[in-house]
Amino acid sequence: MGFIKAFAGAISGTLADQWVDMLVPAEAPATAGVIPAVQKNTNAGRGSNTKGSEGIITNGSRIFIPDGYALVTLQDNAITGFVSDPGGYEFTSDNANSQSIFTGGGIVDSIIKQSFERFKFGGVPGTKQDAVFVNIKEIPNNRFGTQSEIYWDDMYINAQVGAMARGTYTLKIVDPITFLKGFVPAAYLTSGKIFDFADMDNDASEQLFNEVVGSLAAAFSEYSNDPQRGNRMAKIQGDQIGFAKTLSGKVEENYQWKSDRGLEIAKVAIMAIEYDEDSKALLSDVKKADALSGARGNSFLQQSVARGMEAAGSNGGAAAMGIMGMGMNAVGGAMAGLQQPVGGAVGVGANAQAAPQAAPAEDPVAKLKQMKELLDAGIVTQEEFDAAKAKYLGV
Repeated sequence: MGFIKAFAGAISGTLADQWVDMLVPAEAPATAGVIPAVQKNTNAGRGSNTKGSEGIITNGSRIFIPDGYALVTLQDNAITGFVSDPGGYEFTSDNANSQSIFTGGGIVDSIIKQSFERFKFGGVPGTKQDAVFVNIKEIPNNRFGTQSEIYWDDMYINAQVGAMARGTYTLKIVDPITFLKGFVPAAYLTSGKIFDFADMDNDASEQLFNEVVGSLAAAFSEYSNDPQRGNRMAKIQGDQIGFAKTLSGKVEENYQWKSDRGLEIAKVAIMAIEYDEDSKALLSDVKKADALSGARGNSFLQQSVARGMEAAGSNGGAAAMGIMGMGMNAVGGAMAGLQQPVGGAVGVGANAQAAPQAAPAEDPVAKLKQMKELLDAGIVTQEEFDAAKAKYLGV
């Protein structure tokens, strides 16, 4: 008892018209996970679905399986058959060549066969059975959002941060048999109702929503603390697949979506991350510190020096311009020289050697003028100028 394959999906449009009656998925939104099988009159009526079959197949029923769907047959809520290869099939109970399972091969083949062995009918199934289609394409527009702040340790900020987040994710049913037996309420398997993830009255979908929200903090923490991603939360909004893997891993760790329900998260789109006030202040401080480090910090310093040179030039500070033109390291040396005792050695740095000849006597008034120009240019502080004044004038 099982299915005989009549034609492949690539040529189904033509050969399907030769069948007077066949079963197809009912019309359903893209967010539907389980869709009942309905009877469709072909020829001129191809594409017009009815609910005449009520999801029942019998010996001789012909079934068309579109790409992106899997057919599951059940009796007394026990699995009797599974087909995921697109094309046309005839259900038969008296052909020795019929098969209970068509999967398309590959890794899916082994997963589905294991699930089929776990949940298949134990006895000899009858010829009148329920049939449902399972959507195995990515199921979009599953929304999530936090009603209050969630908190996680953020390596970039180096502190605990809090934020509200909202977005959407796409689901994929990777194991239809486990999905039907481990998650979908039994009422959807025989009632002809569509199991829609977007249905607000669907308690099962609401549970998924709560579990995703409950895994967000752990996913944010793992993603932002991954050195390979540069520890930046900002990258999440441009990395749908990367963050989806992180979030899916946490959901699996906490709630066993894939192993117990046959589900996984394929992609995630973060619409907004709204930090609380404390986290905003921390983030602002870290951004400023980051901006002043490395090459960017050197650039800012050069701009500051340039502004000081411009101010000194407008005040006629030729001596200060000369000192500033030496660069910041040289300025430090010049300032150290200005503070040497009259007649002492002029040095550059702590380990400087004494000059081979004694320096000429310094003019305290000239030195004080130089210090005043440096003060006006913002190179020295008022305290440093006052100290030099006291030194050179002896007051």
